[in-house]
Amino acid sequence: MGLVVLGLPHVFAQVSPAPTSRADNPLELQGQTPRQSETSGTSTGRAGAPFDLTGYWVAVIDEDWRWRMLTPEKGDFSSVPLNIEGRRMADMWDPLKDEAAGHQCKVYGAPSLMRLPTRLHITWADDDTLKIETDAGTQTRLLHFGKAHSNGERSWQGSSLATWEVDTAHKRSEGPNGPRDLKVTTSNLRAGYLRRNGIPYSENAALTEYFDVFPKLPNGDEWLVVNAILDDPLYLTERFITSSNYKREADGSKWHPTPCTTR
Repeated sequence: MGLVVLGLPHVFAQVSPAPTSRADNPLELQGQTPRQSETSGTSTGRAGAPFDLTGYWVAVIDEDWRWRMLTPEKGDFSSVPLNIEGRRMADMWDPLKDEAAGHQCKVYGAPSLMRLPTRLHITWADDDTLKIETDAGTQTRLLHFGKAHSNGERSWQGSSLATWEVDTAHKRSEGPNGPRDLKVTTSNLRAGYLRRNGIPYSENAALTEYFDVFPKLPNGDEWLVVNAILDDPLYLTERFITSSNYKREADGSKWHPTPCTTR
């Protein structure tokens, strides 16, 4: 029986979560013929896309539910490798002060955005720019192929460089679960929160993500998995690694943009 999240009709949790690596994908284990992305080497932009990321996707919250669907209590740092300075900063969290200062979007930055209960709308802005819009916080990420674009100002979504990658031998050392087809590195960020209760990341944090779309399962479901690695020596004792699952939707009929909020 699937779990419907009451009060958030646009986000669902499933009994059968998406695979988190190719080794977990039953189609791969059955010896399915590798896709182009696994055999053809690196390429760039829309012309080199080995699979289709575009369309609408809904977050499936099948782990860390109490930190992602709800606002954790102040001082709840569970599973985040905060150092002493990070804990000190988190203990200063005051949502009312953030709201008064116009900082409602501090938890909607790139390091935390993909962990929120949200929908994604992914399109090509041009042949070398992949655009990811979220209905939670009404945010827009631009993933640039070839060269990251920046006007020099730090922002919630930072500056992102995207590369299609291949590792046919499954020997990649960076990704948490082996090869990933789309690697995205993001920097030039504004300081923000990893969770709604003020767990911080600094403006010098570096985000590395691996996007992978798995072949359709026998029941027709199609999954997007985003593995993320956050490096932040100012507030973390070690890398913070997460894996977020999304399921493809047929259209945008459930798309419901909402503004940033501290609550």
